Amino acid sequence: MISGRPDPAADFAVPGVRVGHWSDHVGETGCTVVELPPGTVASYEARGGAPASRELELLEPDKAVTTIDAVLLTGGSAFGLSAADGVMRYYEERGRGVPTPGGNVPIVPTLALFDLGAGDSRARPGPDSGYAAAAATRTEQILSGRVGAGSGAYIGHWRGPDGRRPGGLGYSEQRLAHGGHQVVVAALCVVNAFGDVDHGDEPISFEAVRDLQSVFEYEQGRSHTTIGVVVTNARLDKAGCRVLAQGGHDGIARSLTPPHTRFDGDAIIAAASGEVETPVDLVRVMAVAAVAEAVRSVDPARR
Repeated sequence: MISGRPDPAADFAVPGVRVGHWSDHVGETGCTVVELPPGTVASYEARGGAPASRELELLEPDKAVTTIDAVLLTGGSAFGLSAADGVMRYYEERGRGVPTPGGNVPIVPTLALFDLGAGDSRARPGPDSGYAAAAATRTEQILSGRVGAGSGAYIGHWRGPDGRRPGGLGYSEQRLAHGGHQVVVAALCVVNAFGDVDHGDEPISFEAVRDLQSVFEYEQGRSHTTIGVVVTNARLDKAGCRVLAQGGHDGIARSLTPPHTRFDGDAIIAAASGEVETPVDLVRVMAVAAVAEAVRSVDPARR
């Protein structure tokens, strides 16, 4: 299996996937659109205790809508979910979406993280921000750094405002030859974690868990989240995409300590473009590696 952290300005590994950002570096917030090829199937899994999301229920395997047009990752906590209105407008203008008697309705599942305490709490992505991020999918691709939804992201929040370190957007791709084809799994993650990045080369520390209540009062603690998109060129149905999302969360568990706390809104959307027939367990283990590497790539101590 070939893995790696490509050039930050390289194209997304799965053909037809485009990434665009809107960034407010003064307010320390932003949003990121991941445009998907027509016919892309998707599902999700949320394991954090404090998620902020939109249009996730329709990704359940038993729901009628099977394909999505784009994914929005946004700052601004629940306020930032309104940026999806602008993303929908952009794709409606281009004829994307589920056909209805009233016109096409773009399907844009959205995940938000809490960055209101990072810069200016009044700076929040809105509909115009979402539209701008969607339009930016036509420009140069940026797949890592403090950009878009990662503009106000930090890691190690358990250490307090003075001890946290910059997080941001991380990307990794995994490639494997299988059955005469190349299977690709790529992960784009926004890392704004309560915990520390774990590179797997040191014993697990319990300091963050021990100090959890002493560092933050519960009302002040819901201010973290690692969110992301895992995309593969494999042919999966919605149940298979759910399994892929579960593999993504296993990657979070390998690369953050502690993961999935009650104060994080950790969630993964997994999407499949359907080009290559591939066993679901194969792409799941590739997702574990892709997400773990994407999360670890944001650690400023290891860059």
